[in-house]
Amino acid sequence: MSVTGFISGKLRFRGRIVIVSIALSFLVMIVAVSVSSGFRKEIRDALSSVSGDVRLLPSDLDWLSEDSPVGRYPAYLSRLDSVPGVKSVSPVAYRAGIVRKDEVVHGVLFKGVEDFPASDSAALAVSIPSRLADILSVGAGDSFQAYFVGERVKVRKFSVAGIYDDLAEADDRLVIYCRLSDIQRVNGWSPDQVSAFEISLEDAFRTEEGMKDMAQEIGSIAMLYSSDEDSSVVSVSTAEANPQLFDWLSLIDFNVAVILGLMTVVAGFNMVSGLLILLFENISTIGILKSLGMTDKAIARVFLRASSVIVFKGMLAGNVLAILFCVIQGTTHLIPLDPSNYFIPYVPVHLEIWKILAADAAAYLLIMLLLLLPSMFISRVDPARTVRMS
Repeated sequence: MSVTGFISGKLRFRGRIVIVSIALSFLVMIVAVSVSSGFRKEIRDALSSVSGDVRLLPSDLDWLSEDSPVGRYPAYLSRLDSVPGVKSVSPVAYRAGIVRKDEVVHGVLFKGVEDFPASDSAALAVSIPSRLADILSVGAGDSFQAYFVGERVKVRKFSVAGIYDDLAEADDRLVIYCRLSDIQRVNGWSPDQVSAFEISLEDAFRTEEGMKDMAQEIGSIAMLYSSDEDSSVVSVSTAEANPQLFDWLSLIDFNVAVILGLMTVVAGFNMVSGLLILLFENISTIGILKSLGMTDKAIARVFLRASSVIVFKGMLAGNVLAILFCVIQGTTHLIPLDPSNYFIPYVPVHLEIWKILAADAAAYLLIMLLLLLPSMFISRVDPARTVRMS
């Protein structure tokens, strides 16, 4: 063991409040990072479940109409499956409609998908969002009528096979899921016609910039490898279709950055006061070490090493408490939110280890840099006076 390590290990620090303040600062920082990641993940996943990460739409963008179908098996389809970052490509069929239950009437968007649960064997089975279930006062097993307006009004009776939690509260359209074939029949299409293709991406590509870049690549492939018989399509990312939500997420990230900076400064200045206390408590020790020939830099390293142990203890305690909170909140959704303001009915948390480690490392380094200021006090200590006073 070095002399610096041996001496720093013998120092005793009685300012427990400093450790508590550091622990609280790291607790707030890690929770802020996890909540920011939680909002991004939940909203991104909710939007992806509704419209995919990238969509191939008819070139006239009239994808809600029965008059603009695209072919289900275009020539470029096989090439999309092999693009790095593409997880799946799904054909979908959309149709706007009006649902009615007793005297309640509401506009909705029907979405036909291939992977609608096979167990729902009832004719015209649908899965509806919880908001719509509350509006219509229906539950699983109930039925309602739907009206589709076109050249003539078509009426269908749908049965509720399930209810799902609609997290994308920012979207005024209430999406009802059903079989792809059901919407194809409503639109008067053949099995080879769909409204659009929705592409899901790997997690590494699901950033705002990543989705935009993938939309450009997918659109280029669709244009280059389409045949003369294929319908003309355009590629649109979820980030481009919902800019207001991603701007809101960017604002949250900015607020988190401000919180990280403030909490680091608070923890740093608390530790500065703690180090000053430690220096004053051991001023005679500083004098003795100087009289024995130890340099100011060596003595500063002794106290900085002792301080780093204190910072590490507070950081460790704060991390443990933050992770415990995140686990409890993530499993119980104990703290609610108003979905009309936050789009989600509870505080979302998502632990990303690399972000936590990055926040810990940055805060730790900044705190240690701030501690260089009080360590300059050591050079002002006169060994003759301090040893005589002790």
